[in-house]
Amino acid sequence: MTVGGAGEYTLIEDDRAFADLLDRLAGQDRYAIDTEFHRERTYFPHVALVQIADEHGVALVDALSVDLTPFSRILDSDAVAVMHAARQDMEVLERSTGIVPRRLIDTQVAAGFLGYTSPSLSTLLERELKVRALKADRLTDWLRRPLKPAQLDYAAADVAYLLELHDVLWTRLTERGRDQWVLDACEELRTEYRGPRDPDDAWRRIKELRHLRGGTLAVAQAVAGWRERRAIETDQTPRFVLSDLGVVSVASAAPTTIEELRSLRGVDGRSLRGGMGDDLLSVIAASVGSRPQRAPAQTVPELPGELRPAVPLISAWVSQLARELELETSMLATRADLEDLLRGVPEARLTQGWRAELVGEPIRRLLEGEAALAFDRTEGLVLEDRQG
Repeated sequence: MTVGGAGEYTLIEDDRAFADLLDRLAGQDRYAIDTEFHRERTYFPHVALVQIADEHGVALVDALSVDLTPFSRILDSDAVAVMHAARQDMEVLERSTGIVPRRLIDTQVAAGFLGYTSPSLSTLLERELKVRALKADRLTDWLRRPLKPAQLDYAAADVAYLLELHDVLWTRLTERGRDQWVLDACEELRTEYRGPRDPDDAWRRIKELRHLRGGTLAVAQAVAGWRERRAIETDQTPRFVLSDLGVVSVASAAPTTIEELRSLRGVDGRSLRGGMGDDLLSVIAASVGSRPQRAPAQTVPELPGELRPAVPLISAWVSQLARELELETSMLATRADLEDLLRGVPEARLTQGWRAELVGEPIRRLLEGEAALAFDRTEGLVLEDRQG
């Protein structure tokens, strides 16, 4: 047991100690968890440390010394995983254990239903618990060993107060009848797709390709797809395989030899090593003269012309409703959400769960003529039952 700036914590550096921790966690109904990882030069995140807290204390698991796979039995249990800003951490857990928590509460999401706008953990700790969080060193190399005491203190602090914070937020959410809203929102987050991106769509993320046309664009699309696949296979960032400028240069010049490749702007030695240059030339040769990919066919109906004028009015009502409910407007409904609903997009967000209750159903009534929006100088926009 070590005592640091965040209180006591245990550093776990072998599988036996980790197994003992898992046995302890198996008897808990909830636990707090966070991760430290790096992905600056890799396609996938590389976990370095896992911080876990339960009613018995904080444990820091050295992911470079411990096999995290057995942790899946805790993640897949009925125990609730309490996390903060969990999206990237869940990607880390899924890659290192094969699954994500079966039950999740994200305190950042929960706080959003109490009037906060994407708050940091330090903000919530200071405002809700009067606890001043330790300052992070953004240049910390979590993959370097041994970890320094200051690093361990900071890591422990990330979970030391999460369960207490969860208690405080949950009490307020329950009092306001918003606990189910949070559960639904956290389930949306938990079930998001976190796999690799589609290589065939990689070209859409390169701004420099927007001005290309015809055969040049076709080559660029093929090269961007090759770059994405190579990045996934070698676990490198796409731009480390070949820069965006390199993709544009290759597409514009359509080189046929290694010498021509090497002379292009944005193409350096690392893009040609280990047979990569020959692979790239093959991709270029196969795509020269082909037609570029077209935009995906429209699978949802267009927004009816007669409903277009309604969008600004409904958006204003949603913004007002968000203020009244002390919710971030984008959490309640974005403009895209509203347009999806009006277009009749299958499984639109506003047709499901708490959003359907608060926004989707009132808008349906409005469109069906069962209700009308009126302006009141005191209350602003008011949704009223329509008479006659």
